[in-house]
Amino acid sequence: MKYKAGPQGLTFPVKVHPGASHSAIQGVEGEYLKVRLAAPPVDGKANEELIKLISKLLNLPKSRISIRTGVSSRRKVLLLEHFPEESFQRFLQSIEKG
Repeated sequence: MKYKAGPQGLTFPVKVHPGASHSAIQGVEGEYLKVRLAAPPVDGKANEELIKLISKLLNLPKSRISIRTGVSSRRKVLLLEHFPEESFQRFLQSIEKG
């Protein structure tokens, strides 16, 4: 999976599947982090659920997570403000291990 660390923080691509039975990281699919969301894709509810899930998993305040591109798309790019690259690498490794 590709991600970029820059002065604003770390960005990475996400592919979401709203309307699932529960919210969870599904794994890595190509260059995307695949995420299932329990919320429907209506009125920004899926986006809110995505930020809530990532916040919980990375122990990062929701205020430091934003959607850079793809607000109304299943394919999005998230920005984690001031999040250490090493911590994100550990997160990815934990996903790959299952």
